[in-house]
Amino acid sequence: MSKRIQLANTGGSEVLEWVDVEPAAPAAGEVRIANKAVGLNFIDIYFRTGLYPAPAMPTGLGTEGAGIVDAVGEGVTHLKVGDRVAYAQGPLGAYAELHTLPASKVVKLPDYIDFDTAAASLLKGLTVQYLLRQTYELKGGETILFHAAAGGVGSIACQWAKALGVKLIGTVSSQEKADLAMANGAWATINYTEENVVERVRELTNGEMCDVVYDSVGKDTWEMSLDCLKPRSLMVSFGNSSGPVDGVNIGILNQKGALFVTRPSLNGYADTRERLEMMCEEFFAMIESGKIHIDVANRYPLQDAGKAQDALQSRKTTGSTILLP
Repeated sequence: MSKRIQLANTGGSEVLEWVDVEPAAPAAGEVRIANKAVGLNFIDIYFRTGLYPAPAMPTGLGTEGAGIVDAVGEGVTHLKVGDRVAYAQGPLGAYAELHTLPASKVVKLPDYIDFDTAAASLLKGLTVQYLLRQTYELKGGETILFHAAAGGVGSIACQWAKALGVKLIGTVSSQEKADLAMANGAWATINYTEENVVERVRELTNGEMCDVVYDSVGKDTWEMSLDCLKPRSLMVSFGNSSGPVDGVNIGILNQKGALFVTRPSLNGYADTRERLEMMCEEFFAMIESGKIHIDVANRYPLQDAGKAQDALQSRKTTGSTILLP
């Protein structure tokens, strides 16, 4: 037997249970990972609350972790028992001591990346890779707005944007978070609890506004984000921390400057093993070069996943959080 976090119903963090399970043996094309660290992400909360429906109930939770290959299914050739690995995509169930998943979603870890760093950063780092390098391929010289700039994704985005020569304006909720974003390479910050974001963007850009807005907040910031864009520029809505964007009249894009909008996801970009490997190689190289440092700011025992989710949801955290089996 092994332990995992499980839920039988959607709801608040109280629905998370710490239970004994019989670990699944890997089928053909699968591997089983003995987790050493597990990543905490907002998408986990979306599944817990039912914003994103789980395939079935009861269900495990989490899609990101790092550890050692414990067992290998038939036909798997690129991994073997004992390999140091990480993963950032489904199926749900990473909040566990042992997790079985398709080998195609698992990558080997370079020696210079430890388990904590990998679990804290792989999903977030790959998210920043597709946002800054694929959804809109930043060349340098652009001005962008990035919401939640002191969070796990935002902290990586600040560093990567600086390395590319991009002016990143980050929104934050406190001076502490503003200081962190600036230390990570943000060009400027806006405290949205005290400042008007659109007016401040206009001041910072001398009225030119932004080439791209990256918005993981969703409902609460949708129209404000559109107002921060130049004509014919791009709105990237990639999260729903305040709730989903719905009921939108597409004509608003024309009214606000013939804008473009996209709703990307990691699964939409890392949709083949070759693309996943390419994205990981670029992200790992940024860590090796020292251009990106991962701040593992918060660690919780895996059985306290509910407390960790509450801290993330209430925006009390900075940097990345991991759960330790």
